[in-house]
This record gives sequence, structure tokens and C-alpha cells, in this order.
Amino acid sequence: MTQQGVRWSADQVLSLAPDAASRKAGSKLGAAGPWLEAGCSDKGAVWGLCKGSGGRPYQTVVDLAGGAGPAYKCSCPSRKFPCKHALGLLLLWTGDDGAVPSGRAPDWAGQWLAARGERTARKRSEGAAGPASGSADPWAALRRAERRAERITAGVTELEQRLADLLRGGLAPAEQAGYGLWEETAARMVDAQAPGLAGRVRELGAVPSSGPGWPVRLLEECALLHLLGRGWLGRERLPEALSATVRSRVGLPVSAEGPAVRDRWLVLAQYDTADARLTTRRIWLHGTDSGRTALLLSYGAAGRAPELALPVGLALEAEVSSQPGSGQPRAVLGERFASPAPTPIRPPGVTTAEAAARYGAALRDDPWLESVPATLREVVPVPDGESWQLADAASDSALPLTRAARTRPGLWRLVALSGGAPVTVFGECGHRGFTPLTAWPHSEEKMVTLC
Repeated sequence: MTQQGVRWSADQVLSLAPDAASRKAGSKLGAAGPWLEAGCSDKGAVWGLCKGSGGRPYQTVVDLAGGAGPAYKCSCPSRKFPCKHALGLLLLWTGDDGAVPSGRAPDWAGQWLAARGERTARKRSEGAAGPASGSADPWAALRRAERRAERITAGVTELEQRLADLLRGGLAPAEQAGYGLWEETAARMVDAQAPGLAGRVRELGAVPSSGPGWPVRLLEECALLHLLGRGWLGRERLPEALSATVRSRVGLPVSAEGPAVRDRWLVLAQYDTADARLTTRRIWLHGTDSGRTALLLSYGAAGRAPELALPVGLALEAEVSSQPGSGQPRAVLGERFASPAPTPIRPPGVTTAEAAARYGAALRDDPWLESVPATLREVVPVPDGESWQLADAASDSALPLTRAARTRPGLWRLVALSGGAPVTVFGECGHRGFTPLTAWPHSEEKMVTLC
């Protein structure tokens, strides 16, 4: 059991999986067959021995409490967190059929749990004591920031020239050049220490192969890139919030600002996007008391999942600090005070027309914003030719689903959940349409993951 005495659901456990392969492998280990001496405590710890291919079973222990969130320890050689054995153990625990009874942790599990508790307590005391004296030279930091700004300015100036050359010669050659042209330009932006610009430049390489109408889309993306470049060059004349947005979009690191907000944060959704260099995990939170929506970003090197993982549908009591920027919900997760637990509270929904209007208003503060979080109430997924849309049950307005959403298995989970009846859907609303991430019917509190 967790500290609240409620076991998680299988979907909440699988939302912690680092990738689809781990989710599949962990599901196979969610039965009692391979497990020995499995048990749990009322303080949120679960342990067990899993029979593997070797002579000795793997020792697996999971700490769901401790304030710092789920943590895992397994003697298997896997470098994934959680590994398939930890996922399988938690799935076995969710069954609540006596396979994981309450009891006292064995020595091998108890020692790790005790050491983890000591580390958590030490970190809390160090945080309460404040930063250590003798911080880095502020003048040296200022000089480094000035040198980086100079390199970014030089990179932006070069990018502006390359965009001008592209438009002067026409967009047709971009289809023949392929990714090579954009990779070279992106590499120059990396040299200029502007990773945000580099990422947007790389995205241009995929536009010519995106199907009919690509010249219009390429021109739109080039215009946004040009706008960002001009914003950087004129950042001193911009309002403070917009200037912070420009610095963030260019790729400069930003620190959390303002007081941390302590709340019970409902985990609305979690999903990963990956490229050859980086895996990015997006976690959406809803403050059950404050009503705020926050986005946590976590990163993992190529081929590795980010470490931060939170169970969708549960709420954790924690502090969250916002990052600067106009209209951006990005935040940093601070101290956690209790393990995730169920909550009946859900974010209030809006109509599809209101969601589209919110995105339009957000673009005034951040023209480069891809989407905004939105909870749609009483919508029905309906086919629209070869596409799909979410139609308001009480009006004639609707939002089309994005291309990515139409190709995910989650679309059919949403259709099955609805069965032609209205449901509430949380997702991201942007210029490409709506991407559903989680949904729940009005008569139930259980959230269904769609991503």
C-alpha cells in the first residue's frame, strides 16, 4: 500500500515505463509465476525476487513514498529506470489478490530503503540550510554570459543571411537539397551556443517531404525563425516578459522565478518525444487547489529515457516554481512531501471554441508557441472524411485532431471510451489541431491514457 492505503492501477504503473519495449516486457512479468517472497509495507515500499535466466533471482525493490517520488533498485544489469522487473513487480502489486502481502522488508531491501531515507533527509536539511558560502565569481559569470550573447548574435546574423538567400533563390531548391542544407545551418547555430535556434532549423529539413502544400508550411516556419532572430537582435527593446520568452526560445537556460507554489498536483499526462540526440519527456500537472497548469520537462541522452516519471491520474503534494517567459506554463518540480495518491478533483473543461480562442490569445505573448494545454468538456470523437475531430456535444463547433494523434493507438482507446457519448479530454491545442493525451467519462474518475 501507499501511505494513503490505496494501490495504483495498472495504467498508472505502465505510465512510468521508459519506453514501449519496457512496457511490454514488464506486463509479462506482472503475474505471480516468476516472483518469490514478494511483499509490501504500509510506508509505500514493494519488494520481491524475480526468477531470471541465471541461477540467482533478481532482487527488486521499489520505494513509492519517501517524498522524493518513485525510486527503483534491481540487481539486473538493465540501465532502464524502471526496469521490466520493477514494472512487473508493481503490476503484481496492483492486482491486490494476495500475491504481494503486507509484511516486513527483507534485509537486502530494508538496507536500501533505509539508506534512501537517510539521503532524502540529508538533502532536505541541506536545502533548509541554504546555499553554501563562497559562490562562483559573479563578474566571471557575467563575462561568460556576455561572450555567449555575442556568439548568439553572430549566429543569428548569419542565419538571417541564409534565410534571405533561400527566399531570394526560391523555395523549390529546398526540396532537392534535403536535410543536408539544414543540418549544416543547425551545426552553425550549435557553434553559436543557440540550441533553440538549431532545433528549429533542423525541423525545416522535414517540411519539404511533409506532403502537398509544403512550400506554404516552409515559408511559415522560415517567417517564425526570422521573427525569433529579429527578436533576439532587438531584445533590449522588448517588454521584459517577451524578452525572457525570446531568450528561452533561442536556447538560453532560464531559472525558476518567484515563490514556489505548494499544492496537490494532479498528473494529467506524460509522454516522450525523441530524436537522434535527445529524448524529451513532457509531464502536465494541474494544481487541485491553485487551478494552475504546469509543464515539467525532463531529458535523457539518445537512447535513454529521462529519469523523472510520475503516474498519470494520481496527485502528489509538492512545490512547483514557474520559469520566466510570456504565457509559458513551464515549471520546475521542487520538494515533494508525500507519495502520489488518488484524488477526485479534475480540471474544469472548456468548449472547443474556447480552447481555440485561448491558443490565439497565447500567441500574442509567444508567437512561437506550438500549442496550449486544454481540457475539453462534453466532446465526442467523430470521423471527418479521412480525418477525425472532437465535436462539442452541445454546439456545432469542433476541433480537428492533429496528424500525430490520428496515427496513435490512443485514438481507438478514445473512440472506445466514448462509444458515441460525450467524454472529457485533456490535451494540447495548437495550429495543427488538437492532440488528446488523457480522457475520462463524466460518470467515472478514472483517467485513460491516450499517448
